[in-house]
Amino acid sequence: MRDLRALAQALMPIVADAGAAIMRVYDAGFTVQHKEDDSPLTLADLDSQRVIIAGLNEVTPEIPILSEESAQAPWAERQSWRELWVVDPLDGTREFVKRNGEFTVNIALVQEHEPLLGIVAAPALGLLYWGAREAGAFSHHRGAARRPIKVSPPQNPPRVIGSRSHTSPQTAAYLARLGPHVMTAIGSSLKFCWVAEGRAELYPRFGPTSEWDTAAGQALLEAAGGHVTRPDGHRLRYNCRESLINGDFLAFSDPSVLAP
Repeated sequence: MRDLRALAQALMPIVADAGAAIMRVYDAGFTVQHKEDDSPLTLADLDSQRVIIAGLNEVTPEIPILSEESAQAPWAERQSWRELWVVDPLDGTREFVKRNGEFTVNIALVQEHEPLLGIVAAPALGLLYWGAREAGAFSHHRGAARRPIKVSPPQNPPRVIGSRSHTSPQTAAYLARLGPHVMTAIGSSLKFCWVAEGRAELYPRFGPTSEWDTAAGQALLEAAGGHVTRPDGHRLRYNCRESLINGDFLAFSDPSVLAP
């Protein structure tokens, strides 16, 4: 087993440098391209990607990297990976383009298909979160000392966090079954962070996401005492098949907050 606390500390400068690269583009102005799936791409995505890949290759050259903005290794190669980094260099590019600050850098360490360590940074908001199995979960605000975080006990009505840019009829139907609740919308993997630090109890997601959208947030939330499961109750797992697309999932503080 790796020393996950020490590894998290080694990643902090990499995440800070990636955030600084993103903010240089954010502050200077930028143009937007579109990928084949019509999702937006900016120079900030690519600059952050270069910083993270270089940093991870220096800290752990033996661990392969799965990243949104890199050409993906074929399944014939990936299926032999027992350990890997799962990276989204800029999660929430739509929020970046809208200039609302709700975008993040996500890095997760996955071992045997399970996310063990997750770091989520929101550079425009001066926030950094990290969590690891058996180490707990923590937040830092603009360089302040780390603060332990944990999920909230169930609230009545439950506080639900949802996507600012992705909604679906399935989500509306689920919330109707849930009954009275307080809903807040926010972008990127910050939704996992809000549940992890007790600002919400439930994040339901119906619709496609990629493994790099969820791995870091799941590791963080589980380290804070929460859960990320498919609707059938099974945990999200990673690098288990050729497709990198997740199915529907629920991120929550306690099973009692779920809709019947």
